[in-house]
Amino acid sequence: MNHSILNIEIQEFINKSLNVDISKLLLKGIHFQGVGTKEVIEQIEAKKRCEKKLATWFSSENIYYPNKLNIEQTSSEVTAKYKSSLVNGESIIDLTGGFGVDCYYFSKHFKTVEHCEINEKLSNIVSYNYKQLNIKNISTHNIDGIEYLKNSKKSYDWIYIDPSRRHDSKGKVFFLNDCLPNIPEYSDLLFKHSKNILIKTSPLLDLSIGINELKHVKTIYVVAVNNEVKELLWVLERDFCGEVNVETVNIKNELKDFFQFSLEKEKASTSKYSQPLTYLYEPNSAILKGGGFHSISKQLNVFKLHQHSHLYTSKLLLDFPGRCFKIESILPFNKKALKREAIKKANITTRNFPDTVQQIRKKFNIKDGGNIYLFFTTNISNQKIVIICIKTD
Repeated sequence: MNHSILNIEIQEFINKSLNVDISKLLLKGIHFQGVGTKEVIEQIEAKKRCEKKLATWFSSENIYYPNKLNIEQTSSEVTAKYKSSLVNGESIIDLTGGFGVDCYYFSKHFKTVEHCEINEKLSNIVSYNYKQLNIKNISTHNIDGIEYLKNSKKSYDWIYIDPSRRHDSKGKVFFLNDCLPNIPEYSDLLFKHSKNILIKTSPLLDLSIGINELKHVKTIYVVAVNNEVKELLWVLERDFCGEVNVETVNIKNELKDFFQFSLEKEKASTSKYSQPLTYLYEPNSAILKGGGFHSISKQLNVFKLHQHSHLYTSKLLLDFPGRCFKIESILPFNKKALKREAIKKANITTRNFPDTVQQIRKKFNIKDGGNIYLFFTTNISNQKIVIICIKTD
């Protein structure tokens, strides 16, 4: 850490430059004693990325920022806050601490929190920032978390770990044993120090692959923010061998859409099917990732349009975890039928349909936007149809 960056005039310059073109700053150069242009630019870029993602850090004075890549890789405050609500107890250790956002929120639910980070500079930054944020129950360790556990006799209520993908696995199927640290390899070590393990992974990880690689998976949380899946959270419990439960959440401002189901019951279930009725439903992205397609039909008493369409329908309007629409009309998919509707502007979605949204827009000259929603899909009779809707909310 270069503490000169924390000088009042430099901090004022950083705050005034958050919306300035970085290339112009580089061209002009930044002239402060004790700091280089590159260091100041790094602070500006990193702080700018925190404005919406990490509002607590952004709005606090004298926060020291790591490089922008560390900010991109860290949990957002929204997901960290939700994650921390799932666990509690006396003690937790984060083996892959990073910028320390998750630990900050864990500290509100645990008496003691330990933050392990192998990068010395980042570890020092996190330790300094916790003091600025007046957090007193987190201890930071500049060490590899797995090595720390190997040499420790401590036990914890929870162990948290966020493995990172190795660069040489990029583009391949995502396996946990391709990550650092390799959790399947160290599962016995983890369970030696805690009964409960919480693992964060990328949404790219297939649920069935994760279950096959990990031991004693109890619950999988699929976390979406504004209908974009951000992370998967895996709860492992020592000696657990029951049904795996999937809990999905879509966080929208202060509102949350929840849906949960058992993977075993999902595999054993079947959906009810129907032609489109009065209302159309599209599950949120967390449910689509979790794969609870039959469970949705059974629990909410809605009909599926087709085995592979993942759209649902009902006669009466239901409280549904996703988007809800009132069906105005249903057309066969052909140029003549759509031309008669004279739709120039609409929101288009495709489900189980051969053409892309871009191809449809070009073919029928339909611009994006407006209050009309068009669903291009396949019905129970394997016919290609267009459902014309308006949103119910």
